[in-house]
Order: sequence, then C-alpha cells, then structure tokens
Amino acid sequence: MRTIVELLETSVEKYGDLIYLMEKRDGKYEGITYRQTREQVLRFAAGLIQLGIQKGDRIGLISEGRPDWAIAELGILYAGGINVPLSTKLDAQSELIFRMKHSGTRMLIVSRNQAPKAEEIRNSLPELELVIYLDGKDEYGKGDMSFEAVKQFGDELLKTEPEKLDKVWKNIAPDDLANISYTSGTTADPKGIMLSHLNYAANTIQANTLMTIDSSYRTLTLLPWDHSFAHTACMYCFMYNGASVASVDPGKSPLEALRNVPKNIMEVKPHVMMSVPALAKNFRKNIEAGIQKKGKVIVALFNFALKVAYRYNGIGWDKGKGSRILLKPLVSLFDKILFSKIRENFGGEMKFFIGGGALLDTELQRFFYAIGIPMCQGYGLSESSPVISSNSLDAIKFGSSGKLVKYMELKIVDDKGNELPLGEKGEITIKGDNVMVGYWKNPKATAETIVDGWLHTGDMGFMDTDGFLHVLGRFKSLLISNDGEKFSPEGIEEAMVDQSPFIDQVMLYNNQNPYTVGLVVPNMNAIRHELEKKGTKPESPVWDEAVLKLIQQEIDAYKKGGRFEGMFPERWLPTAIAFLPEAFTETNGLINSTMKMVRGKITKYFSKELDFLYKPEAKNIINSTNLEAVKKWGK
Repeated sequence: MRTIVELLETSVEKYGDLIYLMEKRDGKYEGITYRQTREQVLRFAAGLIQLGIQKGDRIGLISEGRPDWAIAELGILYAGGINVPLSTKLDAQSELIFRMKHSGTRMLIVSRNQAPKAEEIRNSLPELELVIYLDGKDEYGKGDMSFEAVKQFGDELLKTEPEKLDKVWKNIAPDDLANISYTSGTTADPKGIMLSHLNYAANTIQANTLMTIDSSYRTLTLLPWDHSFAHTACMYCFMYNGASVASVDPGKSPLEALRNVPKNIMEVKPHVMMSVPALAKNFRKNIEAGIQKKGKVIVALFNFALKVAYRYNGIGWDKGKGSRILLKPLVSLFDKILFSKIRENFGGEMKFFIGGGALLDTELQRFFYAIGIPMCQGYGLSESSPVISSNSLDAIKFGSSGKLVKYMELKIVDDKGNELPLGEKGEITIKGDNVMVGYWKNPKATAETIVDGWLHTGDMGFMDTDGFLHVLGRFKSLLISNDGEKFSPEGIEEAMVDQSPFIDQVMLYNNQNPYTVGLVVPNMNAIRHELEKKGTKPESPVWDEAVLKLIQQEIDAYKKGGRFEGMFPERWLPTAIAFLPEAFTETNGLINSTMKMVRGKITKYFSKELDFLYKPEAKNIINSTNLEAVKKWGK
C-alpha cells in the first residue's frame, strides 16, 4: 500500500459493510459504511473532473471535522488533485488569503460556518474559479456550486464515461502530492508542507506498528481534521483498521462545539481519542472539579487512591513490579469504587488516549494512567506526516515520547550534524518514507530542513538505554542568557502551570539579557477563592497587592527554600514577572489550533510589558504596570 487511494480501496475490500464515518444528524449519531464512503468519494471525484480539475490542481478545504470533510479530501485525491487543508481558525483577510494565493488554489470547499470567509475574500483571489458549499447556499451566483450538485454532476460522468475516472485514480502514483499543509503561522510567511500519497500511506503503516486499533473501535475526533495529527492518526489509521471515526457536533460556533463535547462523548462512547496537552489538562480539571463537589471525604479518598495507584504503577512499564505487587488488591478496589465511575464520564468504553502536540507533563501521564485511561504520549511534526514515536499500552514510560515507529531511521546529532552517543542531547533527525517532499515554492527552506535525506526536526532530545525517545523542546524556543548558555523554557512553563492552581499560562523570555523574565496569565477564579478563604475580599484595599503576592509565592516555590527547590537551575527562573491583563487565546492569535503558544507573536503583542520587565522597578512584582493589569480582570 503506497497511496491513499490504495488505502481506501483495500479497506473497502476488507471492511466494506462496517461503519467508517459518523456524525450527529437529527439528534442522534448515524454512520456510513466504508463502501458507502467510497461511493460518495467517486461521485465527488467524477464531478471535479467534469469541472475541469487536472492532475496536480490545488483545491482548498475549510470546514469543521465531519464526514463530508473526509469525502471531500478523498474525492480531491481520486480526481488527481491536491488538497490544501485550511484551519477554521484562520483570519480571512491575511492568513487565508496568503495560503490560497501561495498555493494557487483553483477551488475552495467551505462549510456553512466558514462560508462568510469565502465571500469576504473571493474578489481578492483571481485564480479562485469556484466555491463549493458543503451545506448549500440560499442564493447561488457565478462561481458558486453546492457539494451535492458537484456529486450529481459526477453521476453523469459515471453513467456515460466511468473509464475516465478509473483512468485517473488508478494511475495515482506514490510520489504524487496529496496535501499542501501550511505551518501554523508563527511567522508572517508560513510554509506549505508538501506531503505525498506515499508519505501518508507509509506513516499510516508506521503508526500502526505501535498501536493496536480493532475494527470494532470508535473514536470521537476532538482535534481539527486539517491538523496533521488528527488527519493521519485518526482518519487514515482508523481507515487502515476498519474502525469508526465520529465528529463533534459543530453547532453554529466554536463555543457551541466545545459545549457539545461532553454530550457527544457519552453518545459515541469512544474506545480511543486523540488529545493534546491542553485538552488533557482540561479533562483533568473537570474530573477534579467533579470530585470536589462530592465533599471532603471523597476528595481525601480520591487523593489517597491516586497515591496508591502512582506507587503501584511506577514509571509505567514497570507497573506492579517487585514488592509493589502487594498493592494490587487495593488498586483494584479503588478502581472499582472510584476510577471506573470517572471512566463512565468518557462513555465507559475508553481504552486509551493518543497524545500529541506539545510536551506532556509527567504528572499528567501518571494521573490518566492511574484512573485507567492511559495517555499514550507521542511525538511528531507535520513534516514527518506526522508520527515519529509514541508510548503504547505495551510500552509506557512516563516523561518520554515513547518508542520509535518501525520502518524509519532516527539520529540525534550535534550542531555540525555529527551523530551523538546514546543518552546525549542533540537535534532529532529522521529518515524514511514519511519525510515530506519539501516546502511548496521554497527550495531554500527545503534544503535547510532536509539534508542528505535526513529531516532536521528542530527539536532537541535524546534516546535512552531502554529505547524510549525523550523530547526536550524546540531549538527555536531555547532561551539564550547573556553568557551564551542555552536552556529550554518549556519544562519550566509546564511545571508552573501544572503545579499551581493560580497560573493558567506562562511564557519565559530571555534574549541574551542579564536575566530571564516571565509573562503570567492568572486563574482569577482560583485566586479569588484562595484569598477569600484567607479573609481578603475583592473590595479590600489590599486586594490587588494580595493577588500579585500570591503569584510571586508560586514563582518563588522553585527558588531556594521553596517546595520545588532544585527542580530547575535558579538562574533559569524568572527574576521579574508581568501579570498580564488578558490570556493567550486563538482569538488574539497567541496560541495556535493545537493550543501551543506562538512565542513570536506573544513577544510582539506584549513588547511593552517585556521592555518594562528589564527596568529595576519591575523586579518588585507590586508595581504600577502589574497593579493596573490586576484591575483589568475585574473583581
């Protein structure tokens, strides 16, 4: 199997009557089989050919995740076209226009919620010939067509000249491009990642060397389908195994979709779900909030149960080894009376999460392992299609990104490209059929990233003696002190957020300055609860200062004499803190669709605050700038 077309054809042959795609219609989830999916794909592909699509033409797709998303992409590929998957979070006038112009998109497929963006920019895109509306349109103008009409158009070709479509899809080659997937836009000029049919087919097979997905399994896809992780690990890996993929009810807005998630989980009863650290943290917060509501006795019992489970589980793969086997009856009891009840909130069928994206805190891995839904953290990037490694049910080591997929080579190298010995930190490089073709219209960036067939990931890490990969962060995220020392801020940032209920987000900064500083987004609800418990109310004249002192205490916990002393070198910790007046959100562009911080944009957005932090008066957290920021959060 070397193309996506071959992947679908094989799956239809093996699993034709099993459900592949599911969505909520008229109040309940309904599904279509693999065979029905193929029928819809062929109709749409034939319609595109009727409309003049030629091999290599680019077609944009911007929609919430749903069956029609998959049918549209597969139809594009069967017609010999190239899909340009576009995030629903993109701003129309800048981000969307850039990607469509840069890729030379001939047609654009849009959902109802995304249609206004197409209308807004279509006059600025002379190469855009047609907008295809997944949900139809009240009034069609020139250059408009419904998704259903395209399929009906295709029916004519399938009746009169079926061999025309057959000739196209049967001649799709492994090296033919499938996607141009753009980077998240951390710069003003995002790069178009060219992924071939072989890239996806190879990575689907590679990913399946780590995970066992049964044909009876269902997943509810929470991540955007344009995202490479959800794309490969979900849509294609589940197709490979004959399993079912359900989409979240999108509603009329992202907020409505978010509210639908808990209900949709109970309706679909997934066996596996894809997650990123931000989602995992939200799941944990919701679980702990539910426990808190049950009273002090249950809270105490739950915390004790976690401690016992943590002890029994060890570092994951040594679960219950040695004398810890004596804890098994107690762990089983707690699982029956506590943890199984929590799992019921995930539908009662959950086997495990597959985690990707940013680094996942070890404590978070321990937590989900303890409650019986292991978070199998993995590692990858879009340029590798994207899966490189992952923990699995058979091999979990907390704090690692798991074992490598098969049929791929990996080297850890120094800044001169020399391979480093086992255990030494350096840049992660890989080689295999999952490595991208290159960057669209950017040979310079391609040559810098792929050297002698080796993809330089830009990530720092090492391999341990047990064969687990440890990813330490982006080289581009490394902070450089004024003496030239380089260090990764991500572990510190993750620890502060995970270990403090009063900090929601934090970003450290040092650009060869005398000391490191930090930008902090507070959890005002938690702060308010804590201060009121201690007798300080919002109307108190000392309220603003009390808020800032509480945040300073949380930072000082990592310094000499603090409860986390020694966790990180003190010279890496922030000397001055900016208490920010707003959070990092997708709306202000400070986090991307996978909820990763966009450091360059944050630096620019809060440039005044960063400049102030290097003034002497900023070393005292109680300063005019921070006091003003506290006021903006309200009482």
